[in-house]
Amino acid sequence: MEHNAFNLITFQGEAYTNAAKLTITPAPDSLCRIFMVYVPLENAVEIEPQELPTFERKGFAVVEWGGSELG
Repeated sequence: MEHNAFNLITFQGEAYTNAAKLTITPAPDSLCRIFMVYVPLENAVEIEPQELPTFERKGFAVVEWGGSELG
């Protein structure tokens, strides 16, 4: 990413969590799964800001973070 002039970045939300099921035992009290996808760009583009939900850790909290280049 750091070598690209620009990167178009999106966070996949339900598109990711529905496609990549996760089973954890014992079940967590709170779960946050983040998957970032980016596309290298040569020029800047105008996009609407993506609204992301807030996350509050409670008890046994699981945080998953991942990402990938698209294309």
